[in-house]
Formats: sequence, structure tokens, C-alpha cells
Amino acid sequence: MYIPYPQLPAASRVWIYAAPRPFNQAELQHIEATAPAFLDDWATHGSPMQASYHILQGQFLVLAVNEAVQAASGCSIDSSMGYIRSLEQQFSLSLTDRSQVYVLQEGRVQAIPVAALKQRIADGALTPESLLLNTLAATKGALEQHWQQAAGQSWLKRYFKKALA
Repeated sequence: MYIPYPQLPAASRVWIYAAPRPFNQAELQHIEATAPAFLDDWATHGSPMQASYHILQGQFLVLAVNEAVQAASGCSIDSSMGYIRSLEQQFSLSLTDRSQVYVLQEGRVQAIPVAALKQRIADGALTPESLLLNTLAATKGALEQHWQQAAGQSWLKRYFKKALA
């Protein structure tokens, strides 16, 4: 069952889907129209889940489930992927490409291919102080506390150690 995102507890499980560009107005309206309906019907083994969605930076779709009420199962996660794939087809973009990292530069979201990280660091385009958007957060609380992290304090720190060596 759909509930407003602010009502979910911090321990709620989240899945973050990154678009390669900001959603346009029509896409946002489509998500706002379809996400609550999908979440109202989202269930695990026939039991409804307390779930919500949230849009971050106009470019990231977050699905969230209060697992204290009902935990997500493999089948329910597959069902959510069906919804995400329908958005990908309708919008002609990928929300499931994990080969990108996202940073805030001059107030704008920049996608950097993982394969280009070493070069961006060597060029000085990505520094330990660059703000990484943490698309790997597992809970609503972690997302709220660590959505923006200094790249040098994130999983990217190993790349900076190699660049400085």
C-alpha cells in the first residue's frame, strides 16, 4: 500500500534508480501518476507492502519499503523491476545502468562512467572533495544522512590513494 515518503521510518529499505539526465516535466508527471498506483498494488506473496517513492535531484527515482511491516521478496523485487523497465521503455532511457557514478559539480548532476574514474582523477576533474551522490544507500536513513558524500570519504577513496601514490 502506498504511503507518503516522509511517513516511512528511517530503517525502510530503498532502491535508487538513476536516470542519465534530469526527468522532464512529462516524465515527472507520469511517475507521479503511476508510482502510487503501482505501490498500492505492490505485494510480497500476496501481502501488501507499505511502500513509497521519492524523486531526488530531479533525476533519481527512489522506491522504498517499510520492511518492519512486510519484507520485500524476490518476487516483489521482480515486480518492481517490471515497473522500472516500463518507465525505461516509455522514457527511452536507462534507470538501471550501474556503470556510472554521479557527482554534483557546480550544482549540477554529472554522470561519470566508472571506466573513466582514474582519468578524471588524474585530470583533477574529480577530487577527494567532489560530492558523490550515494546511489548505493540501502535504507532511507542512510540515504538521508549520506546522499551527498565527499568522494574521498566514499568507496571512491581507493582511487585517490592510487592516484596520489
